[in-house]
Amino acid sequence: MRFKVSGSYAGAVLKKIGWLIIAIVVAVLIGAIIGYAISGVGSPLTVFSPKTWEHILDFLR
Repeated sequence: MRFKVSGSYAGAVLKKIGWLIIAIVVAVLIGAIIGYAISGVGSPLTVFSPKTWEHILDFLR
């Protein structure tokens, strides 16, 4: 049994999924900034430094 989906409906669903992915990425970035600002020392934007992530990954190993 095949379902027929109109192009406008499929486009609307894909648009909603796209916005959901964007919202999740923004929420993760804001959460990382806030979390690092509370627990870290210095600028909250340091969370995006590669050196910070190397330190975090070394800590987890």
